[in-house]
Amino acid sequence: MADKSPQLIVDALTRAAADVQGLPLHGNNKRAGLFPITAAARQAAQRCKQEGFLRIVPRENGRKTTHETYAISEKGLAYLLDHASPKEVLREMVQTLEAYKAEISQLVAVAQKCQDAIDALRANAERVLQRTNNPAPVPIKAEFSVNGTGNWLGNAVSCLSEWHNSGHSSDCSLPELYRHVIRGTPGLTIGHFHDGLRRLYEQEKIYLHPWTGPLYEMPVPPLALLVGHEIAYYASAR
Repeated sequence: MADKSPQLIVDALTRAAADVQGLPLHGNNKRAGLFPITAAARQAAQRCKQEGFLRIVPRENGRKTTHETYAISEKGLAYLLDHASPKEVLREMVQTLEAYKAEISQLVAVAQKCQDAIDALRANAERVLQRTNNPAPVPIKAEFSVNGTGNWLGNAVSCLSEWHNSGHSSDCSLPELYRHVIRGTPGLTIGHFHDGLRRLYEQEKIYLHPWTGPLYEMPVPPLALLVGHEIAYYASAR
């Protein structure tokens, strides 16, 4: 039987060269990996690590991840150029660029939708203020301490701890966390929810994890949270 490892290595290094952000060695139902989940692929992946063809991508801001992600190393790129067709490598890079372009278009569409909603809300608020004959707008403040509602931040951290301790295999999604905290804080808006999560993240009380699938598959886009250059959709307690 022919040894399949050389082709598996070339295919994996081609994908690694096209995705500079890094990919896991083996994929799952949420994200593709460099190698398929087979015995031969596991051996090929181990060889890539031993030969130094791949390098581990450093984690950002101490973010917790279930699996390490890998990018191609200088040695791996040299191996790839010696064993693969440059046209195939370029084709993979072009496909990755097209995928990024599509995701950017989706982000722009989501941002425009949010901006339209904000403009409509502002217009409605101005009409309400005109009806009350107030000479100046009354700012709406997040008074989380009224009637005990300041406890929702602590409840959120407790919920994430309980989620982890209950044996869930994945991190808690932000929609699930929001559904939990609004039971005790019915007036909590999504904007205040996001502000509180950023505060907990900056205080290093929680981790925020990104959405890694296509944006059009995101179940509840309004509850996603932009953190740095990533769209966070999951959280876990530190």
